[in-house]
Amino acid sequence: MADAGDLSARYRRITRFAARYLVQAWWFELFLPRLGLSRISARNRTKRLQNIARRFHGLAIDLGGLMIKVGQFMSSRLDVLPPEITKELEGLQDEVPAVPFAAIRALAEAELGVSLDRAFASVDPTPLAAASLGQAHRATLSDADAEVTGLSSVVIKIQRPGIDQVVDVDLRALRQVARWLSRVRLVSDRVDMHALVEEFAHTSLEEIDYLHEAANSERFANDFAGDGRVTVPEIVWERTTRRVLTLEDVTAIKITDVDGLRAAGIDPAEVAIEFASVMFDQLFADGFFHADPHPGNIFVTPNEPDPATGRAWHLTFIDFGMMGEVPEGLRRGLRRLLIAAASRDGKGLVDGIRDVGVLLPSADTAELERAMTQLFARFGGMGFAELQEVDPREFRAFAVEFGDVVRSLPFQLPENFLLIIRAMSLVSGNCSALDPAFNIWDAVEPYANRLIREEGGNVVQGFAKQAVSLAGLAARLPRRFDDLATRIEDGRIAVQTPKLDRRIGSLERMGRRVVSAVLFAALLIAGAVLRVDDAVFGTVLMSISVVPLLHALFAGFTAGRR
Repeated sequence: MADAGDLSARYRRITRFAARYLVQAWWFELFLPRLGLSRISARNRTKRLQNIARRFHGLAIDLGGLMIKVGQFMSSRLDVLPPEITKELEGLQDEVPAVPFAAIRALAEAELGVSLDRAFASVDPTPLAAASLGQAHRATLSDADAEVTGLSSVVIKIQRPGIDQVVDVDLRALRQVARWLSRVRLVSDRVDMHALVEEFAHTSLEEIDYLHEAANSERFANDFAGDGRVTVPEIVWERTTRRVLTLEDVTAIKITDVDGLRAAGIDPAEVAIEFASVMFDQLFADGFFHADPHPGNIFVTPNEPDPATGRAWHLTFIDFGMMGEVPEGLRRGLRRLLIAAASRDGKGLVDGIRDVGVLLPSADTAELERAMTQLFARFGGMGFAELQEVDPREFRAFAVEFGDVVRSLPFQLPENFLLIIRAMSLVSGNCSALDPAFNIWDAVEPYANRLIREEGGNVVQGFAKQAVSLAGLAARLPRRFDDLATRIEDGRIAVQTPKLDRRIGSLERMGRRVVSAVLFAALLIAGAVLRVDDAVFGTVLMSISVVPLLHALFAGFTAGRR
């Protein structure tokens, strides 16, 4: 049981850390650019972010609990965080200090209702692995249990003592940070922070219920029953409770152990492609996926060669505490996204993003479609190794050109999307570790072609609808040309130029802020001069000058972020 004072101190440490760096981010990323000091803001940005990541790393290791989970998620976001930042957070799971075995034994015996000496023939007091919420120990079943289960060597997962209270405090702190972020329009217009934290809370509370994890394991095993590519450890239900989980010991070659794979005669590049395919099946076919496929949770197990494929290994998944579900509607949208990505279809990709609910229906996506088309034309089909050879200035130029477009769009995260992003980020990281030249397109394209074949009927219907639509358009063209000519003659043609409109709006806001700055200076100087003869009136003028000053500093802030 955790001490109440320690829990209160824990809450204060988390919220103080967040408050400090949120204020720092506001100052450098929002306030200084409004003063025209963007160069100062950008000068040491990488160093500042590295410092934040390094300090958070230390905080997470010191506190453990959900802070480790937050850091792990951040370390997997190679898509939004630079490698200097994600590198600072790598290995968080491997650095978690172990709980003394005496405390672990006491909790396990209280849960099982018998001593460990009676429940098992032997238990190794040295942990096999120490995680943020619990730790694992190797053990041997008693002869009686071995006869019933057909197993002998097992792994016991035991929760950390007091982890329930720690999780409650961490979630309370994260909810407070979410409330702060929700008051920043730049964040609230794009992300529902409350929903995001509640999804994280739901997942975390499920993760500390080992009965739930055991049920997830069996469901996952059923999804891959008869599939020689995947195996799952068996659960020993007789020795499993909410806080203690006993399962078959399936330890094998860690998926990112390239030297170990080669020593076993296994091609790491082949493992990368097969692993990506298995994860695609979970997301796009089964709709029930492993949301925490980090290297410690995936083994490559050598076996007898498969007569059909010749493959002499399979993937073994463990740790089913963090699982995600993809509803059928979202699955259809994801499949459409995958097919569009494989075919380098910028417009189709944007339509798919809208279908899955990431973009609100009201979003004007014309500029985004153009950006995606150009992105595919330049970088489509490149692997990570090729992308690393691209001149960084080219990436920056692309980001500058379309940054305003992306920031202006109303994005949101649908339910379970956080877990999907996490899973795919980890898949990409694992595959790149297996094969530095790994190209995600090598895995995407065959899978997308298979989806197209499987959905052949829908594709044919889609072409038929498109043909009917084109025929209707062709029939309406003469009337449309007549109408266009009439509108030109009447002067009723309006041309929409989103980028020009944004530039004009920006200039208008800048003009208003210049006027406010001049008014501020005039009131301040007038007040200072008049204060000599009339202290009251002069002071009033100087006080009023604060109003245009504030307008000069912050006018257009909310409009510019919409």
